[in-house]
Amino acid sequence: MRLQDKVALITGGGSGIGAATVLRFAEEGARLAIADVNVEAANQVADQVRAMDRPVTVFQVDVSRRSDVEGMIEAIVKEYGRLDILINNAGINRDALSVRKTKEGEIKKMTDEQWDAVLAVNLKGTFLCSQTAAVPMMDQKYGKIVNTSSIGALGNIGQANYAASKAGIWGLTYTLALEYARYNINVNCVAPGATKTQMTAGIPENILAGIVEKIPFRRMAEPREIANVHLFLASDEAAYITGQVIFVDGGMSVGI
Repeated sequence: MRLQDKVALITGGGSGIGAATVLRFAEEGARLAIADVNVEAANQVADQVRAMDRPVTVFQVDVSRRSDVEGMIEAIVKEYGRLDILINNAGINRDALSVRKTKEGEIKKMTDEQWDAVLAVNLKGTFLCSQTAAVPMMDQKYGKIVNTSSIGALGNIGQANYAASKAGIWGLTYTLALEYARYNINVNCVAPGATKTQMTAGIPENILAGIVEKIPFRRMAEPREIANVHLFLASDEAAYITGQVIFVDGGMSVGI
């Protein structure tokens, strides 16, 4: 097993890509910590992990709050004695338009609240979790941090906040990779394309069809397909890879 007895924290682990990553890591022998604002959803995923006879702990956490994050990391290290892997997966979107019909003016409709909420969870949350999780990783001279960006970092109408947050994660990844390499901590980033999750479930069918048409494989990703890349980057097979942003988008970014 590639993660036998490694301690892994997955944020946003209650659904979608996060849940798929939790289950994939459990299959590979990891000891899990699941963080999510929706503790009921996280507990449902945790029940599946327990059915696989793997240890798991659930935390109801707002990753944009330092006190929440620091308390969680402290509890994980107390419970398991170490922290080997952090998957920064928690993320939200707050589009300026729920249905994007035009190609101009959306930025004027974005509110301060929409901007602040998305930057707080997506970018600040990644920063806080990475900063705090690195402390035990530095002590043990070992760690794997995998951040989650998006093809949306390349820009998308109505999503200035989301694009900015996901592009910011690239810069954070590059910088942390340089800073943490001396401690034998790998820092990489996965940038998924359109994936079958709750976040994409509300997209109108006509718009979704247009998105799929732009994907060379002509289909959306399954959450497990993103989880497989998380697994590789969190494993020792990727020991010499750091500071990379890997698109998992069915080739969509090639044509942009």
